[in-house]
Amino acid sequence: MPGREALPSTLKRSSKKAQDTWVKTHDSAVETYGEGRRAHQTAYASLKHSFEKVGDHWEEKGRKGPSDKQAARGAGRKPTKTAGGVDASASKQHLYDVAKQLDIKGRSSMNKNELVKAIQKANNRETAKARR
Repeated sequence: MPGREALPSTLKRSSKKAQDTWVKTHDSAVETYGEGRRAHQTAYASLKHSFEKVGDHWEEKGRKGPSDKQAARGAGRKPTKTAGGVDASASKQHLYDVAKQLDIKGRSSMNKNELVKAIQKANNRETAKARR
């Protein structure tokens, strides 16, 4: 299935550049691995190098690089815990700013790991709301 037809809903609400990144990688991965989970993992790993999930969509990061340990390893390997599109490698200040944008309560007293988890939870809530 071509990437445009398989585009996840969070990417449909994202910039054309984010969509193009995912589609190009997905389609290339389908040629290499076939349609399925591995092609999607590869597309997300590529996307996470330049974009992070904020709420119900993906936004371009200020710097390029993997967003979490799974993205750094690449697709096709045994899955590890991911940060769900949150740039867990970002500074605490950046995570705080994203938490502020998402209006996460108690963010000022959270450590970096707590901010990542709170952002993931807020992102999931916003995505679920947008799908209704």
